[in-house]
Amino acid sequence: MDTNTILVISAGFTSFFTFQLLFHFVSYWFSAKVSPGFDNLNFEKKIEWNSRVVSTCHSLVVGVIGLYIFLFDEATIADPLWGDPSLVKVNIAIASGYLISDLLILIWYWKVIGDKYFIIHHCTALYAYYFVLRDGVLGYIGNFRLLAELSSPFVNQRWFFEALKYPKFSKANVINGILMTVVFFIVRIASIPPFYGYIYSVLGTEAYRRLGFLIQCSWISTCVVLDVMNVMWMIKISKGCIKVISLIRQEKAKKSLQNGKLD
Repeated sequence: MDTNTILVISAGFTSFFTFQLLFHFVSYWFSAKVSPGFDNLNFEKKIEWNSRVVSTCHSLVVGVIGLYIFLFDEATIADPLWGDPSLVKVNIAIASGYLISDLLILIWYWKVIGDKYFIIHHCTALYAYYFVLRDGVLGYIGNFRLLAELSSPFVNQRWFFEALKYPKFSKANVINGILMTVVFFIVRIASIPPFYGYIYSVLGTEAYRRLGFLIQCSWISTCVVLDVMNVMWMIKISKGCIKVISLIRQEKAKKSLQNGKLD
């Protein structure tokens, strides 16, 4: 077993146990320290809170590493299908450790945080990552998909504000909502056309044929499943954003009317 393989396996196991530790122990202690409102939450809310703390930590780690690879990893940039994915494999191993950890938590606390779409998302991603880790192919593609995680901290922060009963029109809530919508759109929706444009451009090439039928089908099918869910979530986020903007306008109209009466 070579050094890179040992490093990837170690990254996966370390990721799994680290995120389990974060969920079961660290998040309780840390959240109580930084947010006095945490202690007032009921058991169900605390479970989801801890799950989202872990999700945020994972997203920041793999998102930052993924962004570095996307911009500076010469091997995978030069050859997205067959370029040496050593660093990508470490990042995907970290992501895989998290996904397995989160799957166990979702199943264990199914009545509290169970969600069939998260199960589909996690299993689909793990299936796709398996080929990158096993065969060392599609490194750049696998990393590109990981960049979607950069939107998760804003989605989770929205839930934290809601759990702590922050006013919907508070400055922090509105700013986070705008950032959430913009970042989610950029990393999960705007990236769809160029991604499938790239797939189309390599169809029939020698590098593509070398992947084999199973990897070709798995690559495209898993991406389609994940992108359908991304579009569904974007629609949901957009509806929420439109609703908040509408309410803000109504509040401004009421204030203007009241000021007019006072005058």
